[in-house]
Amino acid sequence: MSQAQPTFILTLSCPDRKGLVHAVSGFLLDQRANIEEAAQFNDQTTGLFFMRVQFCAADTSLAQLQSAMAEFAPALEMRWSLHDASVPVRTVVFVSREGHCLNDLLFRWKSGLLPIDIRAIISNHRDFYQLAASYNVPFHHIPVTAAGKAQAEARQYEIIENEQAELVVLARYMQILSDDLSHKLSGRAINIHHSFLPSFKGAKPYYQAHERGVKLIGATAHYVTADLDEGPIIEQDVARASHNDTVEDLTARGRDTESQVLARAVKWHSEHRIILNGHKTVIFR
Repeated sequence: MSQAQPTFILTLSCPDRKGLVHAVSGFLLDQRANIEEAAQFNDQTTGLFFMRVQFCAADTSLAQLQSAMAEFAPALEMRWSLHDASVPVRTVVFVSREGHCLNDLLFRWKSGLLPIDIRAIISNHRDFYQLAASYNVPFHHIPVTAAGKAQAEARQYEIIENEQAELVVLARYMQILSDDLSHKLSGRAINIHHSFLPSFKGAKPYYQAHERGVKLIGATAHYVTADLDEGPIIEQDVARASHNDTVEDLTARGRDTESQVLARAVKWHSEHRIILNGHKTVIFR
């Protein structure tokens, strides 16, 4: 049997113009690449073009492709990224005292369902050190207080950098990141909010939903920004609610939705299917 050729993923955005698909496919042809999957989107409101291409290329390296792309892209004003599809995304997970999303991510990762490599778990509580140990993942307990928040975040960021993490997942991490850390993690930190944003932002959304007597509860995965629960939305889903439901009922039912929504967002990010489009996202599923 012939050996599988290396597979790469190119994502890009640029001002829209005629011939962009032809230009990109021609560039890949020059690299002796074979396109396996391609999708594009023209945003009529911003005049921007977005594209994701998965391709295989024999006798070339990621560095060589990146060098060629660096020469090709400027004339078309492209913002781009290029990844080796076989390399899992190095990931650090933050969690507090609600472990359902963390447990789900760990199971999916070890089952080969997510192309990530969880390098560390960071928590402001000790609750899940045994869960982390059962998956052989380093667990870092970093308490967060009002007086020591800056020092705690400095330690958190040091771990992220030491692990060369490309993705940070806030899996029900119930602390607000500072503006400084939010900016440092821009575009590579995903949060799960237990509400269908923009409704019920901030703390205790299930209590807010119960107070309003909603008939649907939801969950939202979004990129982290300095503005609380305002980051670009990646994925959302809902579950039915009833007048009979207590806050505890809503909370229990919402956990499954949260886990599934977060897992989909992590999967799409780690498969390089998401491109930021201002305050929105373009997702090639």
